Amino acid sequence: MVRNVLFNWCRGFLVTGLLAGSVYAVNPQIILKLGETHPKGYPTEVADEEFARLVNEYSQGKIRIEVYPGSQLGEEKAVIEQVQLGAVALTRVSTGAVSTFHKPLGVFSVPYIFDNTEHMWNYLNSADGQSMLDALTTSNFIGLCYYDGGTRSFYSVKPLTKLEDLKGLKIRGMSSPYLLKTIEMFGAVPTPMPLGQIFSALQSGAIDGAENNAPSYFTWNHYQVAKYYLLDYHLRIPEVLIMSKIVWDKLSADDQAVVRKAAVASVKKQRMLWEAQETGDLKKVKAAGAIVTVVKDFAPYKAAVKPLLEEAAKEYGDVLKTIEKARVVKKQAVKKSTGT
Repeated sequence: MVRNVLFNWCRGFLVTGLLAGSVYAVNPQIILKLGETHPKGYPTEVADEEFARLVNEYSQGKIRIEVYPGSQLGEEKAVIEQVQLGAVALTRVSTGAVSTFHKPLGVFSVPYIFDNTEHMWNYLNSADGQSMLDALTTSNFIGLCYYDGGTRSFYSVKPLTKLEDLKGLKIRGMSSPYLLKTIEMFGAVPTPMPLGQIFSALQSGAIDGAENNAPSYFTWNHYQVAKYYLLDYHLRIPEVLIMSKIVWDKLSADDQAVVRKAAVASVKKQRMLWEAQETGDLKKVKAAGAIVTVVKDFAPYKAAVKPLLEEAAKEYGDVLKTIEKARVVKKQAVKKSTGT
């Protein structure tokens, strides 16, 4: 009797196991890694987590995105390379950093092409902006969505309250040709390096300053060693969530649709978080003793980079025209005649 019980139990176990095995063989869980430069809790990292949550929800658990914040999978450039080669599935990154792998995105590193955030999103949400995202396939990436990267400005360990103060300073910038040229035309010395090395470089004197948005200035503690923050808003540069085309092509059409839908749905939360954090972090650095100067007259800054804008017009003329087309036109109030 004992033998019969054991036989029936083992037979049931084997049948169940084989059925489960056949199910997993047909429909295994797909696990995809996402590399994020910023630490946990940063707006883009929270957006990554939201994207991951939505992918899991929409796929009913079939697809799982594992988010690795704080450069756990490597610095920006290294992770982008891994995504391009298919070693890492996804990354959230600045379009400035991706432009060294996909040249058309370099247009976003041209200074002062957007008047404000509304102008930028008018373009990004247009058919032209979507075409820019779709064209990433030519460089072995899939552009899933844009995120807000805020406005970038300069900060330094040395007094920095006007354009002339930038002269001779060693300023860290992303490895984006137009951004590095912008720094040079402002009279500073461009010094590219990974984001994670900036704090120690500021401490050691290897660089005098850097340029970035308020959340990065605060989150990476750069305000502790570089207390002068000059809000010149030279760049409004979007972020982008990209996927390896190699990995993408291995997904079914239904799974691809799920990933894309989740990415687009995560944008709303990212933009809301970004706006709140940008405002809040600027208040925090001021409270911590940072000397924040808001530029009131942008004419000298735009004049300094005019040759660069002319150069960009030759390279990105058509794109710049579509960006111009997306400009927000403020309606003039029309006064009614009283007849008097």
